[in-house]
Amino acid sequence: MPFAQLDESLIDKNGRAISLVSPLKLHIGGKEKRDDWHIFDGIDGEVVNFVGDCSDLSRFPKASCAEIYCSHVLEHMSHNNELLQTLRGFHRVLHPNGKLMISVPDLDVLCRLFTKPELDIEQRRFVMRMMFGGQTDDYDFHKTGFNFVLLQETLVAAGFSKATQIKSFGLFTDSSELVYLNEAISLNVIAVP
Repeated sequence: MPFAQLDESLIDKNGRAISLVSPLKLHIGGKEKRDDWHIFDGIDGEVVNFVGDCSDLSRFPKASCAEIYCSHVLEHMSHNNELLQTLRGFHRVLHPNGKLMISVPDLDVLCRLFTKPELDIEQRRFVMRMMFGGQTDDYDFHKTGFNFVLLQETLVAAGFSKATQIKSFGLFTDSSELVYLNEAISLNVIAVP
């Protein structure tokens, strides 16, 4: 099914209208500006187009996004209900031919790294911070952990039909590409509605 044109627009944080004639590419939590991507973040910044909580995408019409990219954000959601609500919101705004690209810390990799006997205390502490968040501010706490099976199960519960693990998105220079002690620490997944 081709992307349907929406005869609507959104207003960004600066009061500018963003046309929805073509579905958006939405970068949730992004810090790197790209011409064809719109950044949605909880903290305002120079490159941010929309400020808000990613668990509430009600300002975006149904099927208004061609792609959503979300790197090292979902682990900050509570696994009780917030995570599922957030993913259902992503599903709602994605076009049926769209795709969701998710990167989260991979607990399988981090647990394996953490238990390596050759790690010194600082290396072990760094791995622990990747598991639980750096805790440098009120937002930098991890509430949920994932391996592929847990993430895939949650995506299906939110309405996604397929999830595929990949090595790299090749889109942004961010935590999705982080390697520590020769190990890629991120679980990178593409999900489709």
